[in-house]
Parts: sequence; C-alpha cells; structure tokens
Amino acid sequence: MSTSLSFDGISEFVAVAETHGFTSAAKRLNVSTSHISRQIAKVEKHLGVALFARTTRQVKLTDAGFNYYQHCQGLLDGLAQANEEVSYQQVELTGTLRVSAAGEFAELYIVPVLLDFAKLHPNLNIDIDFNSKYVDFVQEGIDFSIRYGQLKDSSLIARKLVDRQLVAAASAEYLEKFGTPQTPQELINHDCIVAISDHWRFEHEKKEITVKVKPKWRSNSGRSLVQAVESGMGISYMPQSSYGTSLIDKSVVPILEPYWKKQIPTWIVYANKQYLPARARLAIDYLVEHFKNWQDA
Repeated sequence: MSTSLSFDGISEFVAVAETHGFTSAAKRLNVSTSHISRQIAKVEKHLGVALFARTTRQVKLTDAGFNYYQHCQGLLDGLAQANEEVSYQQVELTGTLRVSAAGEFAELYIVPVLLDFAKLHPNLNIDIDFNSKYVDFVQEGIDFSIRYGQLKDSSLIARKLVDRQLVAAASAEYLEKFGTPQTPQELINHDCIVAISDHWRFEHEKKEITVKVKPKWRSNSGRSLVQAVESGMGISYMPQSSYGTSLIDKSVVPILEPYWKKQIPTWIVYANKQYLPARARLAIDYLVEHFKNWQDA
C-alpha cells in the first residue's frame, strides 16, 4: 500500500458510506454512478484493502472501511470548514439547503422566512420536503428539519423555535350530531382527526392525561386535517396556528379547553456532527431570530 497523501476519491467514499449505495451517493454529489464506482475502486486499490462489502441489495462498510470512514469524515468536515472561514467574506452561500418540514405551521410561517433568506443569498438553492416521516439526516442529505412536540431521538441536536398552544376542536355539525365531550377520556367514543400520533396528551391540574383515540381521518397534510374537521369528519387536536382562520371565523368550535396541553415546543432539529455547513448554520440562526418574539395565532 502506498502511503502518499491524496484526497482523490475521499468525498465519493464518504458519500457511499453515508448513503449506503453507489447510486444514492452519485445523486448526492451530482455525478454519475460510474464515476463513483471508478473512484471507490481507485481508493481501494491505493489502500490495498476492500472498504465495502457489496450485495445485490446494499453496500456496507467493512471493518477497515468503517475505521477509514471515521478518519475521512473528520478530514472532509475540517476542509469544508476551513474553506468557509477563508472565503466567508468574499462569496455568497451556494449549494442546496435541504429542509424537512411538516404541517400547516411550516407552510404558513416557515416558508415565508426561508423565502426571505433565499433572497438574501441568490446563489443558494432551497429544497423543502413536506413530510412527517422520520428523517435520516445523513443518508437523505437533510440539513435540518422542523418538528413539534416530544422528540424521541436524543442523538440529534434540537433548538427551540417557538412554543405553541394545542387546541381541541370540531365542527358545530359534528358536535350537534354526536355530542360534545366534557373530558379527554370521552374521546374514545368519538371519531378523531389525526396527523401523526393517535395518543393525545392533555393536562389537568398539572397532571398529564393520555388518551388513545380512534382515527377517522389521518393525514400528514395540515390543510387536509383542517378541511376534515370543518366538514364534520371528527375531532382534532392540533396547535392553534395549524387551524388557520377556522377558529376565528368559527368554522370549527373549541372544546375541552380546561384540558389543553400548553407550551408545546416546535424545534429545529439537525444531526449531531462536528461540522454544520454555513448554509444550515445561517438559516437556523435566521429562523431563530425571526421567531424569537412570535406568539401563536
């Protein structure tokens, strides 16, 4: 094995290691799959060791590959950070900022702020995926996501963006037909409109009440949830701002107010890694600054 220093093929190697595939790595780097294959073969020949175990379904790091990846990841992060620090005052942000978000809050409030951020950095592209699914930040190349409520993955970094008020509501038509529940426990006998979890958390006299509801309508689209409530499909329990104007124009009626869980945080979540690209750092700071005095609608 030659011990000469070379960065040739390292970015391709790290991309394959993080995305678990040659095709996905090519997509991340915007190159051809054949280019990825050639570069990996070149690195393996240079080192004299197999870095990946290839099967028909996936590509996995060998033990040697895993050790090599741990070193290479730090090298690339350090190089990117050094480049940014040297050129920060001379160039605009470039590349693509990839954001994962979900719900009406993201569409109504996050998007306008990111549009303003994009105008400040005309050479930056922004890609927003509106999906409530779990995000693999490394494999999918996501810079950060917008999520609300209790976070389950403690390996991630979360910065609070805002606190939001949960509101239970239904249409007058539904309540007239099926009755108005007086306690959260009565929800088990009602049809409910569900976004992600069918375990709804209320609180009363500083005690938490959890109720498993029956989803009549489930969707990861905030607008479809509001439409379902307005049409009399069932009872919803969402952040106040997610209802848009429905509460104001009385298209839906608040219920169970003494039991609403208050101060549900909305987070900016991102991977816990040594280096965060400038595009992500500055966008996160921009969002946090914008929402520092925000109050739920």
